[in-house]
Amino acid sequence: MVSLKPLHGTELVDCARANAKQGIEIAAYQCGYSNDVNKFAQELRQACEQMNLQVKELNELITEQDLILNLNNSEIIAPESASEL
Repeated sequence: MVSLKPLHGTELVDCARANAKQGIEIAAYQCGYSNDVNKFAQELRQACEQMNLQVKELNELITEQDLILNLNNSEIIAPESASEL
């Protein structure tokens, strides 16, 4: 969901992390910065510093957990009950 106003602090970091895989332009838009990628990047850097996060690029917000969850989006083929094993 697109924020109607620019996000700041932990909300900005959370939104940026959730949209990091789509790239900086999409993340900036989703976080309420429209096409102002420079302002988004500046605010994100400040928010990360306040949270003591060592982040230099947007893709560094993507964690191993995010990657594992993405792998789990595949179709699971299994019996519907234990008796159908």
